[in-house]
Amino acid sequence: MPNNTSLHRIRIWDLPTRSFHILLVLCVAGLLITGEVGDNAMQLHFWLGYAVLTLLLFRVVWGFVGGHWSRFVNFVPMPSQLSAYVQAVRMKQTPLNAGHNPLGALSVLAMLSILLIQVLSGFMSDDEITNTGPWVALIPADWVELATEYHSEIGKVLIIALVVVHVSTVLYYKYFKKEDLITPMLTGDKVLPVSTHDSRDTLTSRLFAMSILTGCGYVVYRLVNLS
Repeated sequence: MPNNTSLHRIRIWDLPTRSFHILLVLCVAGLLITGEVGDNAMQLHFWLGYAVLTLLLFRVVWGFVGGHWSRFVNFVPMPSQLSAYVQAVRMKQTPLNAGHNPLGALSVLAMLSILLIQVLSGFMSDDEITNTGPWVALIPADWVELATEYHSEIGKVLIIALVVVHVSTVLYYKYFKKEDLITPMLTGDKVLPVSTHDSRDTLTSRLFAMSILTGCGYVVYRLVNLS
C-alpha cells in the first residue's frame, strides 16, 4: 500500500522569537566572558546586562502577544500534561511536539527566571573597588552584600549549569533522537506529518515586536536611572 502521509511546513518560531533567542545567547556569552575578564571589560558587562534585561522583558510581553507557539499559554504545561509526558518518555513513546515539549518549556522558564534574578542582583552589586550597580545607593547595605555574593558566586554558576544542560539536551535530541531543534530556531519552520497552527509572522507583527522591544528598552533605561 502506498504511503499517503503528507508533510506540512509549519511556521513555529516567528522572527522576533528567533531574534530574541540569538541575541540572548550572544549577550549571555558576552556577560560570562566580560565578567571573567573584569577591569575595563566591566563597562561592556553592564551594557550587556541592560541588554539582557531588555530582552527578558520583551520575551515576557511576547509570551502573551507573540506568535502562537511563542505564547506561554501554548507551551507552559499543566501538571497533568507534564506527568503524562514524563510517563511517555519512560515508556519510550515520546509524543511529537510542534513547539517546546513540556520539559523544554520548564527549562525555558528556568532560564528566563535565573537570568532575570542574575541581572537584578547585578543592579544591586558592589565589588567595593570600581564597579557599582545602579541600585546600590537605593537599598540597605546588607542587601547589597547578599546580592553581590549571589551575583558573583551563585547566579553565575547556575547560568553556566543551565547553559550546559540546554546545549547538551539540544545535541542529545539531534544525534540520538534524530530531532533537529537547531534548524527550526534559525529558519522558523518545522516539517511535520500533521498540520497545526502557524505562528503569525508578518511585517506588521515584526514591527509590533520592534515597538515592544523599544518600549522595554525605555523601561530598562528608567530602571537604570532610578537614582
